[in-house]
Formats: sequence, structure tokens, C-alpha cells
Amino acid sequence: MPTAVKNSSSTKSKWSRFIWIVPAVVSGLLVVVLLAKWFTGLSGVQSFLTDYPGQSRLPDSAPVGFPAWLAWQHFLNVFFIVLIIRSGWQVRTAKRPPAHWIRNNKGLIRTRNAPVKMSLDLWFHLSLDALWVLNGLIFVIVLFATGQWMRIIPTRWDVFPNAVSAALQYASLSWPIEDGWVNYNALQLLTYFVTVFIAAPLAIITGLRMSSAWPKKAEKLNKAYRIEAARSLHFPVMLYFVLFIIVHVTLVLATGALRNLNHMYGSSDDINWVGFGIFAASLLVIVAAWFLARPLFLRPVAALSGTVSK
Repeated sequence: MPTAVKNSSSTKSKWSRFIWIVPAVVSGLLVVVLLAKWFTGLSGVQSFLTDYPGQSRLPDSAPVGFPAWLAWQHFLNVFFIVLIIRSGWQVRTAKRPPAHWIRNNKGLIRTRNAPVKMSLDLWFHLSLDALWVLNGLIFVIVLFATGQWMRIIPTRWDVFPNAVSAALQYASLSWPIEDGWVNYNALQLLTYFVTVFIAAPLAIITGLRMSSAWPKKAEKLNKAYRIEAARSLHFPVMLYFVLFIIVHVTLVLATGALRNLNHMYGSSDDINWVGFGIFAASLLVIVAAWFLARPLFLRPVAALSGTVSK
């Protein structure tokens, strides 16, 4: 009994360290809003907002709307990245793995390298990574094949002052131009560009460097790209994705939920409940996958490609 009380007290003391975060964040956001409202009220700043309303013009050939393939890609990206973050956190924090997996070095997956023993959590993380990368490659190929790239890659220099304008408008709670069906505002465009073409490749490159697939005997390559550098970058990139998801979902719901969800899931510019229904169904799938991603269900799946041991 004393041990249980001690553990309970220890847990409470750990959580008490984070209690101050919520009021600190709320207070910080309030200060930002008040400062932004004062700043955007200045005559010079108002002139800047008039010259740069927050949206950069797209090329005339840019497509309008969201095709169905983009809606599927959006769901798959959300599905994989949520589970990747979950499994990555487990790999980082688990003190005692629930099981270990070692590859069967035969058949289609036979390689010259000796099989590497890893935790079941790491196996799940790397398996999800492989599926996410495959999905990402398909996404990028179709993105350029259909011209949708013009919606998330800057094509004009005025995207940068317009992004500053959009940020000021968001901070002052005066939403910038919202017409995602035709053109994202400049801050959205730059954020999506960073997420797809900088953060995602960084996550892949750093994760690959830490994985067993990286060539261990390539001395020059390993010296030029040290594993310590990969480790120092991989976790901050994960935090970026977490922050992106929180901000993205918040703004989707706050700036016209039904229309935005129809864009993302219903491939329509109508304002109805179709997109919301698909979004709700996708959340149920993700939540189900979250709870099924346990050793009881992962062991038989992992055993299809290797040997699982406790």
C-alpha cells in the first residue's frame, strides 16, 4: 500500500509540473491577440494590409477545386501520420518492449544483410513509415501530373508579404481571405509547401538514417551524415507535425467547418453535411486503428514477415 501511495504521489508531482502550461498558453495567446489588434490598427499597417490582402494570385492554368483522389490522399496521410506519431512516441518512451521482431531472411524479402532484431513498437513504426512514404510518392506524382502543385508551391514573390498579412489577420482574429476551393491564402500555401516538401522529406531522411536499412559499412557516408544529427532533427520534426495538425484542425473548424470539410472530404464546394459525415467516419477508422495497434493484434501481423518473441 505505501508503494502505491508513493507511485500515485510521484505521478501527481510529474503532472503538477505541466499544470502551469495551460494558463501560460492562454495568457500568451491573449497578449498576442491584443498586440495584433493594436498593431493592425496603425495607419501604416492598414495600408500594408490593403496592398497585400493575404492571397497571392495563382497561374491562370491552376486547377480549381479538389478532385476525389486528393480527398483519399488526405485521409490516408492523416491515418498514417497519426499512427506514426503514436508508434514513434512509444519507441521513444517505452522502457520495456512488449515483444521483439526479427526478419525472416528468405523469400521475397531476402537480403545480404543479417536480420536485425528490433522491438515490436519499432517494427510497427517502420512499417507505417514505409506505407506513408509510398502514399507520399503517389501523392507527389499525381500532384504534378494534375497541376495541383500550383496550389501549394509559391509561384510569385508577393506570397511572402501576403503571408505576413495573413498571419497578422489571424493573430488579430480577423480571418484573412478564405476561398480554399479556388486559392489558399499565402500563409496556408507556404505552410503546406513546408509540410509536404521540407518537413516530410526531413522526417524520411532522418528516420532512414536511424533505421536498420541504412548501410552500416559506408564509412564516408556515415561520417558525413552522423546518426546524432538525424536523432537531433527527427524528434523536432515530429513536434512540427503535431503542431501542424492541432493548428490545421482548429482553423478548419473555426473558419467554416462544413464548407472546409466538404472541400477536404467531399470534393465539393457546397455547404452541407456530406463532408462532415465522411470526416466523422474517417475519425472512427483512425480511433479504431489507434486502439487496435496493441501487441495482441500486432504480433500475428508481424509474424507474417518475421519471428516475434517476447
